[in-house]
Amino acid sequence: MAVRLLQTHEVSDLCIGKPALRWLPPSSTVADAVAELEAAGGAGAAVAVWDGEEGSDVAGRVCMADVLLFLCSAANLASPAAALHAALSDMLAASAPPPIHRIESDASVLQAVDSLLGGAHCLVVPIRERWRRAGRGELLCWLTVEDVARFFVSSIGLFSPMASSSVSDLGVVRPAALAVAAGDSALSALPLLRAATASHTSVAVVPGLFPRRLVGEISPSALCSCGVSAAAAVAALSAADLMSFVDWGGAPPETALHAVRSRLRRRGLLGMLDLLYGVDLPSSSSSSSASSSSSSSSSDEDDDDGKCCVASPCGRRGKRGVFSRRAMGRRPAEEAIVCRRGSSLVAVMVQALAHRSTHVWVEEEPDQGDDRELVGVVSLLDVLRVLRHLPPT
Repeated sequence: MAVRLLQTHEVSDLCIGKPALRWLPPSSTVADAVAELEAAGGAGAAVAVWDGEEGSDVAGRVCMADVLLFLCSAANLASPAAALHAALSDMLAASAPPPIHRIESDASVLQAVDSLLGGAHCLVVPIRERWRRAGRGELLCWLTVEDVARFFVSSIGLFSPMASSSVSDLGVVRPAALAVAAGDSALSALPLLRAATASHTSVAVVPGLFPRRLVGEISPSALCSCGVSAAAAVAALSAADLMSFVDWGGAPPETALHAVRSRLRRRGLLGMLDLLYGVDLPSSSSSSSASSSSSSSSSDEDDDDGKCCVASPCGRRGKRGVFSRRAMGRRPAEEAIVCRRGSSLVAVMVQALAHRSTHVWVEEEPDQGDDRELVGVVSLLDVLRVLRHLPPT
């Protein structure tokens, strides 16, 4: 019954009402992509790297998290302004992101699921002729893991009784391998963040390696709600402080900016100050502009020896003016979504989709003590894998 459902429904059924994706040719620059992402707004904003030719494949998908990881890579850390002028094709080659697969609108949902389980990060689907505006070329839309999971939830009754089974019994709880200590530098989490992007999860922030307790998370989707200036915070702050910085969205308080500025200067990363001040400069003048940025706030030279923590806005949400428009409605990083081993599959799916997340952390009460222990994570991709291979009834 479940397989028949996936075979009889077309991908186009999941794309009704979806807007055409934004795209740029591979020769466009990273700065062009940033401009498109800022214009689109929202944590789900993404730009396709595509030549616009009908029937051709999309080379990649770029969101703000990808841009931040690229700017903070070892090759670009000292001169991020120059990296903003790199071609998108070069950025994709350096980052080696998971592939984007094209699937036709009349393909079955089963084909879409198999494509995602086969390694595609997301899918692009041509918008059918009758949905196009006259005189426009081929239009494409995104189809994500969340879109497919939402389709499964709408027909969850067909997957009974499996949907009522616990995530532990179904074997979808993976070890929480992507974790960083709260006091470690955020830069040390870059490889983990790339892996989290590919696996549709995030990086857990824990106080120490053992026992593991979930302090919060650094997720690609949270980074997508930030501006390009967040690269400076990634380069300067600890994992715990980056969580708090991200929670402020596009308007961190002066104390947070002071902490970032002073640490960048101490580490000699003056080029990152350009991003923090929002200076748009050609690569050839990045060093001189960094000097001018450095002199614009001499009070920051009073270093805090790295002990200044960035206060989180979570306790001050009544002051709504501190949030950027793009960050509104996003849950704080400290409020990671959690479930238990005994939580049902359908409950975890609904929980993830309700919070616009692709994963849910799994915690358990220890035998002694009050702190819950982090035992694993459930991703929507693993949930789709279980439901896809449901034995026929």
